[in-house]
Amino acid sequence: MTAITLNLEPLIQLTHEQFYKLCMANKDVAMERSPQGALIIMLPVGGGSGYREARLISKLFNWHEQTGLGIVFSSSTVFKLPGGGDRSPDAAWVSQECWDALAPDEQEKFPPLCPEFVIELRSKSDRLRPLQAKMQEYLESGLKLGWLINPQDQCVEIYRSSKDVELLKTPTLLLGEDVLPGFELEIT
Repeated sequence: MTAITLNLEPLIQLTHEQFYKLCMANKDVAMERSPQGALIIMLPVGGGSGYREARLISKLFNWHEQTGLGIVFSSSTVFKLPGGGDRSPDAAWVSQECWDALAPDEQEKFPPLCPEFVIELRSKSDRLRPLQAKMQEYLESGLKLGWLINPQDQCVEIYRSSKDVELLKTPTLLLGEDVLPGFELEIT
């Protein structure tokens, strides 16, 4: 998603709780919060990006339905990351064990955890550097596996805990490895 970042620091340093209240008071506006407290307003995507995002989520959800290994989330879900930010990946997965460890009220609000798997899909208007920084933020917060899919450059950056970022040029298949056993995503 394309974003507008507002530095609120001259006026206020947004906490997790203040950010949550702001989101609840403005439910029609998709927002994120950086670890530094900057407010990030997410703009809607066009039909092409929306279709690609829906396809990714449906493929992940179909795998989930077959395995029952965890919970799948859409881009509307905000996660309260341990690193300090509040982020919404385009698609996310959390193991059942991690999900069940949360109290019911934590599950209903912005879950206070980092997904174990995320997908970020670069839309035509997205700048690459902020997405790469967001992926690094996920890693620093406990991400096990993440894919930054970049259709414009026909590549995918694979983020893994304790490993360097791997760049795949024109990949045709992505594998869920040991994080999502048996999950395969064909790239078209």
